[in-house]
Amino acid sequence: MAAPSQTRPRTIRGMDAAQRRAQRREQLLAAAFELFARDGYANTSIEQICQTAYVGNKAFYDLFDSKEDCYIALLRQVSEQIEAQVAQAMRESSDADEDETVRRLLSAFAHTLVDDPRVAMVTFGVAAGISPAVEAQRRENRRWAASFIEAFWRRNQSGDEQENGTDYHALAVATIGGLFETVTDWMHEADPPRARTFDDLIRDLTTFMSVVEAGIHARGH
Repeated sequence: MAAPSQTRPRTIRGMDAAQRRAQRREQLLAAAFELFARDGYANTSIEQICQTAYVGNKAFYDLFDSKEDCYIALLRQVSEQIEAQVAQAMRESSDADEDETVRRLLSAFAHTLVDDPRVAMVTFGVAAGISPAVEAQRRENRRWAASFIEAFWRRNQSGDEQENGTDYHALAVATIGGLFETVTDWMHEADPPRARTFDDLIRDLTTFMSVVEAGIHARGH
C-alpha cells in the first residue's frame, strides 16, 4: 500500500508563506528606515510606509502592532548590524596591540554611523521623546555598547586596577555617550573652514578613549 503523500506548503514565486512574511517584513523595515531618516518619525504614517514598501495595511498589522512597534524593530535591526560589524573588527584585531585595537574598533563603530547618514538619523536623530518603549530600546542598545567597552577594559587591566573601586560599567556608559556625541557633532559640522575629515573623527574618538583609559590606569596606580 502506497504511503500517503504529504501536503507541500503552497509556494508563490518560489516562496512559502513564512518566506513571503519575512520578505514583507524586510520591505516594511526598509521603507520605514528611508522615511524615518528623511521625514522624521512624527511626520511618517503607517500608510506612507506601506505605500513605499508596496505592502498592504493589513499585512503591516500582521507583522507590527503599531508604528512604534515597527520603529523598535528597526532600531533592533540597525543595532544588530552595528554590533556585528564591531564584533568582526574585534576578531580581526586579535594580533594587534591595545592602541591599534582601539583604533580599529572605533573606526568600525564610526563607519557604521557615518557611511550612511540615515543610520545615525534613525538610531538617535529622531528617537528622542517618542515613547518610554522606544527609550527603553535605545537604552538597551547603549548598554550593549557599554558592556562591550567594559569587557574590553577589564580584559586589559591588572587585578589591582580592577579592584581600585572604579565603577567600570558607569564609566563605560558615560564613555558611550561621549562617543555618540562626538560622532553627532562631526556629522553636523557645516562650517567649511572647520570641516573635518573622517580621519579627524577617528583621531578625536581615539584621543577621547585614550584619556579615559589613562584615567583608569592612573587611578589603579
